[in-house]
Amino acid sequence: MKIVILAGGFGTRISEESHLKPKPMIEIGDAPILWHIMKYYSCFGFNDFIICCGYKGYVIKEYFADYYLHRSDITFDFSNGNEMIIHNNVAEPWRVTVVDTGLYTQTGGRIKRIKKYIGNETFMMTYGDGVSNIDIHKLVEQHKSTNNIVTLSAIQPGGRFGVLDIDENDRKVIGFREKATEDAGWINAGFMVMEPAVFNYINEDKTIFEREPLENLSAEGKLGVYKHYGFWQCMDTQRDKYHLESMWGKNMAPWKVW
Repeated sequence: MKIVILAGGFGTRISEESHLKPKPMIEIGDAPILWHIMKYYSCFGFNDFIICCGYKGYVIKEYFADYYLHRSDITFDFSNGNEMIIHNNVAEPWRVTVVDTGLYTQTGGRIKRIKKYIGNETFMMTYGDGVSNIDIHKLVEQHKSTNNIVTLSAIQPGGRFGVLDIDENDRKVIGFREKATEDAGWINAGFMVMEPAVFNYINEDKTIFEREPLENLSAEGKLGVYKHYGFWQCMDTQRDKYHLESMWGKNMAPWKVW
């Protein structure tokens, strides 16, 4: 089953780094978050990726073109005819198709543009800026047990601010507490499974997938949900990056299952 990763946005909320590279190429530890996402899927036996590029997509193409240079120990011997010796050629069991889906194309348009690479097969899709410890096998299993065209994963993000407990007269603060996860609603976390019929719900490059296509699927009763109660974190801001890097550096990253 192929995995489509949306990696073409401008990443304006993390412009400290995205002015140099696309957001999925911003590193957590020593590797882009895109690599972390792909490694996670690979641990479940899914190794066929289609990456939808846009903004600075050449950075992603160059990364995979020189993948072994990024991940291997190499000796450059200029005294011996500029010989290059690869000491430990790190190879992944991946097949990676990198597609230029347009600079200003919206999420739905990017998905539509890779239709010819999908064929008539069920496929998965996620965003190139979020990691999780979601059980991919259970997600796929649930989707296959229904007649839904799309099954999306949902999480309760909680909140980063404390909550005030206020008295019934709305006059006094009677306590403080951390905002619990259950205080928040469910949101779309990506990590979707889709049938090829989804392409019929996308009109053009300007189609935002999370709006009309998903809304229409929901209205028709063809949009399923897989509730995930574990870890999920997107990398929208520099603060999010530091949070993910801290977990990775402490060897406490929930998505590191390899």
